[in-house]
Amino acid sequence: MDKFEERTVHTETIYDGKIIRLEIDDVILPDGKPAKRELVRHPGAVALIPITDDGKLVMVEQYRKALGMTLLEVPAGKLEPGESPEVTARRELEEETGYSCGRLEPVTTFATSPGFADETIHLFAATGLCKIDNPAAGDEDEFVELLEIPLEEAVSMLDEGKIRDAKTAFSILWADRSGRR
Repeated sequence: MDKFEERTVHTETIYDGKIIRLEIDDVILPDGKPAKRELVRHPGAVALIPITDDGKLVMVEQYRKALGMTLLEVPAGKLEPGESPEVTARRELEEETGYSCGRLEPVTTFATSPGFADETIHLFAATGLCKIDNPAAGDEDEFVELLEIPLEEAVSMLDEGKIRDAKTAFSILWADRSGRR
């Protein structure tokens, strides 16, 4: 048992949607006092670091309603029930970019917002990219523009504050530090 673990005594689901479930947990803290926790339950997701043979990072630009702005991001998507992260990664790569990959390398799994959400993202590097003639269609409510950006430029964009998405920042730093040029 973790010395800081909070024991849940009651869970109330207040919303169960298509992507997330919202819960309020009554917990007992390590010192024995009660507290409430507002939690977002998410099925998890994957993100990809697709790197072309000439060292360009394949990225997507899309509007994010929660922030009210368009962001430049690495391709990503949520896990479907019963789907492994590897299968999700290959599916999302094809749907969002029109590429398949010769090699899919697990990089890490990380928590996105552990203070209130259980979402984890499984991050993969995708190399040996090959354009697909008739790729699977993406989500009908998702509008993205594909960009191929030299890694050095992506690093500069990160340094200049032009990249605002955490999974993308992490991905660019990993690609740069691992020598994927």
